[in-house]
Amino acid sequence: MSGSLGRAAAALLRWGRGAGGGLRGQGVRAASSGGSGSSERLDALVKKDRVVVFLKGTPEQPQCGFSNAVVQILRLHGVRDYAAYNVLDDPQLRQGIKDYSNWPTIPQVYLNGEFVGGCDILLQMHQNGDLVEELKKLGIRSALLGEKKDQDSK
Repeated sequence: MSGSLGRAAAALLRWGRGAGGGLRGQGVRAASSGGSGSSERLDALVKKDRVVVFLKGTPEQPQCGFSNAVVQILRLHGVRDYAAYNVLDDPQLRQGIKDYSNWPTIPQVYLNGEFVGGCDILLQMHQNGDLVEELKKLGIRSALLGEKKDQDSK
């Protein structure tokens, strides 16, 4: 991880720890994988919701720093309606999603059925503004747009 990327991830992690527990937004669903890591099942899971995250732990209790960073980035943007799959609950899902995406690490983020990447990619998209644009394509208005508008009017 590059220096600035690492510092930004560390800042997000510190911010998330200080936010006080209840990370579950109104629409966040800790979804069940149905116990199958088959390609057909995974295809259905990633296409079922506009935003899908495969992580270690749950949005309320991420079990690794990278999963926590993804949850915090989505939270910063006001993304509340997404499916979250805990790969620690299902070894077949954990390996299956890696094979499905041809990406070796968890977490993994999917937008509108398309694989975006892991924590590093999502953080980079957050930093350069691409995440705002991708969310807009899904009909999701980033909460950061409201903050920027408020700052511009001061």
